[in-house]
Amino acid sequence: MYEEILRDIGLSLNESRVYEALLSREANVQDISLLSKVHRRNVYDALAKLSEKGLCSELFVKGEKRFRAINPTRLLALLKEKEEKVNSILPAMEEKLKAVEEKEEAYFYKGTEGFKNYLQSILDTNETVYFIGAKAFWLDERLKHFLPRFERERKKKGIKFMHLFDHEVKTDKPDILKLVGKPYKFLPPDYSSLTAVDIFGPYVVTFVGVKPGELDQEPIQFVMKSRRLADGYRKFFQFMWDNC
Repeated sequence: MYEEILRDIGLSLNESRVYEALLSREANVQDISLLSKVHRRNVYDALAKLSEKGLCSELFVKGEKRFRAINPTRLLALLKEKEEKVNSILPAMEEKLKAVEEKEEAYFYKGTEGFKNYLQSILDTNETVYFIGAKAFWLDERLKHFLPRFERERKKKGIKFMHLFDHEVKTDKPDILKLVGKPYKFLPPDYSSLTAVDIFGPYVVTFVGVKPGELDQEPIQFVMKSRRLADGYRKFFQFMWDNC
């Protein structure tokens, strides 16, 4: 019943089965083996590991060794201990990653899963996002299941959006204006295209084959990662913004 969740939080298969068996009754090794369907010799190893984790204890009843489960709230304490261990090394790990991320590179994301990576990059960068030729393709039906979570995180972090929409969005997809909020402006009618460019942090992300409210059938995002390049694009954006 609980095996899958117990394994997700770090218990082995045998540990999960033995612990679940002990939740129903205190028992000796033979009974635990029968209840958990774990071979007797493996039960000993699972009990030792559960004991180390503080999830079971042993007792003697009329000279017989038995085992019983510790209150399941101990599982929360285990998770907390793991979280504290990760937090203790996160700063050093992030510094190492930051050193790597400063490298200039180019790659692409493909499909809706790639689009999720793009959204996560926005959250991780935590800087203002500048959109050139925005198409409201965030309204695409394929994105509706994970965009709400992104929007909650984006607003929680206070990440600001500045949109230069294609002219058609104003009449064809006005719902996007309420979703993303101000500030936004519109490009002149003669400057619409099937491309869009997003700039945030060190990233310049280009979309192709996009139109109002819809991604391409197999969306591709070309990603260029360079703070110098992104700073230049932000100047282009500012010129367009000032003249729209």
